[in-house]
Amino acid sequence: MRTVFRSDDPDVNPYRLLTALVVPRPIAWISTLSVDGIGNLAPHSFFSVACASPPIVSWTSVGHKDTLANVLATGEFVVNLATLPQLDLVNDSSAAFAPDDDEAVRLGIEMEPSDTVSPPRVAGSPASLECRLHSTTELGDSVLVLGDVVAITVDESVLVDGHPEMGLLQPVARLGKDEWGLPPEVRATPRPRRPSDIEGISSDE
Repeated sequence: MRTVFRSDDPDVNPYRLLTALVVPRPIAWISTLSVDGIGNLAPHSFFSVACASPPIVSWTSVGHKDTLANVLATGEFVVNLATLPQLDLVNDSSAAFAPDDDEAVRLGIEMEPSDTVSPPRVAGSPASLECRLHSTTELGDSVLVLGDVVAITVDESVLVDGHPEMGLLQPVARLGKDEWGLPPEVRATPRPRRPSDIEGISSDE
């Protein structure tokens, strides 16, 4: 037996259901600059990889927020990895600060220069994606943003054999309501290249 929630039912809140079911969601902790050089730092949990080659990431602004305004005006942004040691700061930076109020300054978050774009990155974040705006798409009350990844920075302390290690990164994720997902337990499972690589399925050759 299942309860059916129709998205056209005025008594149904699809947003609350989607954010509880599309989980865990990685967080794009995005730093931008306004045209006047005022910093902005805010988390966005509608975030993913959109293209492998060239590397493009996607995130969605639910409503026209300061992050989106800055990206549209300057064409640049940085995605900082949100981690367990900074969870409270990530959460606090989601508050509705005024456009001329720099969240990093108010919250005491150390920033440092990026390598290829003007917006600074979070110094305490172990990895960042420096991006230039690719395109945007209006979708109802939201705007989908695509960004060309022009540089990926990773702190050497979280690299093992040249690759980012999940246990060292300690990423956090958004769940439903006020819930957060902590760094996950990791299980390595080789992906099958052919059906014959799957146990119990015989080769057609």
